[in-house]
Amino acid sequence: MRVPDLTEVMAVERKAYPVPWTHGNFVDSLAAGYPAEVLRGPRAELLGYWVAMPGVDELHLLNITVATAWQRRGLAIVMLDRLVAHCRRLGLTQLWLEVRLGNERARDVYLRYGFAEVGRRRAYYPVPQGPREDALLMSLAVAVV
Repeated sequence: MRVPDLTEVMAVERKAYPVPWTHGNFVDSLAAGYPAEVLRGPRAELLGYWVAMPGVDELHLLNITVATAWQRRGLAIVMLDRLVAHCRRLGLTQLWLEVRLGNERARDVYLRYGFAEVGRRRAYYPVPQGPREDALLMSLAVAVV
């Protein structure tokens, strides 16, 4: 992902989430050197993207999104495979993420992929109106080959 991709990324982000990341969130992540990728289709259309933050022996997935028109086609798995490959290239042994408690579809994808629920962050996610939503903290052990 590069700054010129952000117009398309923001269009997908706004359509996918009730409280989307801001343009500044993406710019700051790229400026900090966080790994980030876009997934493009055969006509160069934006199918999805991810942004992660490296730490000591770990990678923290900050945002993974499949464009709404392309959901339920296995693209989240494609991007998770790329994230795991990135971890392996860097010798990182854990992949972490938070997911909205109410996002059962995403939770199911992560569980089927091999992530384990390891904790809960109370009132983690903002919502347009009402109380904040809890997040499940999930972790995946990454075998370094």
